[in-house]
Amino acid sequence: MTDVQIIAFYEFRRLSGLPEIKVRLMEAMRGHSILGTIIIAEEGFNATVSGPADQIPQFVERVGEVFGTSIIYKSSFFSDNPFRRRLVKIKPEIVTLRKEVDFALGNGTHISPRDWNELIRRDDVYLLDTRNDYEFQVGSFAGAVNPATGRFSDLPAFVESNLDPQKQKLVAMFCTGGIRCEKFAPYLKGLGFENVFQLEGGILRYLEEIPAAESLWNGECFVFDERISVDEKLRKGKAEDHSAAMKSK
Repeated sequence: MTDVQIIAFYEFRRLSGLPEIKVRLMEAMRGHSILGTIIIAEEGFNATVSGPADQIPQFVERVGEVFGTSIIYKSSFFSDNPFRRRLVKIKPEIVTLRKEVDFALGNGTHISPRDWNELIRRDDVYLLDTRNDYEFQVGSFAGAVNPATGRFSDLPAFVESNLDPQKQKLVAMFCTGGIRCEKFAPYLKGLGFENVFQLEGGILRYLEEIPAAESLWNGECFVFDERISVDEKLRKGKAEDHSAAMKSK
């Protein structure tokens, strides 16, 4: 096990006093030698950061005090620090969809990694990869639909052109760590899709919990840091980064 620990965490919860929160988060990051990015908005927070493994528990505790919640995070390790800067950004959304979402509609949509395989093996399931095309090209679940988007905010237009609540009666969706699905599952419910499910904890938790012999995942998982991708054991992968070309279109 290496010394640099990489953690990702988010939560949709109503926040106020964002400038003060930003100052406190920067202090926590400096105090525990943490690099990476934390995004805060009135709808919640979203972070991927890294630092010395022996500093992560204290950092997580301080962040929980700032937000008034218990931080639940996904973790991996790497030989080098994948981040070079320390950033706290205030934005309109912690993940940009540009659509109004009633988050209460997401209640009851989560499927654990242990139950995921059974769900997506069903003949009547529409398996939607909510990530961007350059992420899909690195790896995805067998049989998943690639919406070929360049950004998350393009996904509603794909749904409008390709999905119908009367035809796609069972939709299962997934993303890297779960945050995009936390927003898109209730969005679909609001459009009239009745049976909508999301992979709890995303691909990263699935790879962490499901043995390779049982996994339905193909390829590697794109991550938004210098590692580019991780393999089925959450180690640095071998994929090339095609995101710059996609984003320039």
